[in-house]
Amino acid sequence: MEFNEVAVTRKSIRKYAARPVAKEDIEAMLRCAMEAPSWKNSQTARYYVVMSDDMLKKVKETCLPAFNQTNSKDAPVLIVAAFVKNRSGYENDGTPSNELGNGWGCYDLGMHNQNLLLKAKDLGLDTLVMGIRDAGKLRELLSIGEDQDVAAVIALGYGAADPQMPKRCTVREIARFY
Repeated sequence: MEFNEVAVTRKSIRKYAARPVAKEDIEAMLRCAMEAPSWKNSQTARYYVVMSDDMLKKVKETCLPAFNQTNSKDAPVLIVAAFVKNRSGYENDGTPSNELGNGWGCYDLGMHNQNLLLKAKDLGLDTLVMGIRDAGKLRELLSIGEDQDVAAVIALGYGAADPQMPKRCTVREIARFY
């Protein structure tokens, strides 16, 4: 698939076919994610890939609200995206480099996640990024260290629906040229 086609056809999917995803495809997505830039090459993105039926059930039932349980019901994979705190956007002595502090860690993770989402689409897979989740329960269930912030849970699988693409803003609406 050409890049522009991947970018414009990727959608948030809320219904999945109960069909497994190859581990090799997930690994390819993660490798692509890690190609994204990060502050001073800090590479603070961390991913927790949930694939087993037992763990999927636990994560969905205890870490996601009811509507996201429904949205990810048959998704065979959940990827929890986190980032190491106090590194991206910080100097070696631990002081923030600018007013955003850990905002840079979240920004970097967003770039990594976008690469992951686009690679998934390139491989014929669909995704849904869920920001409403119980970070504390995810941290406990997946043994995510206190040195990391949990940002999102990404449902992954083969879409069983083809929703309409929501209207996008125009360039004129989002940009100013000087």
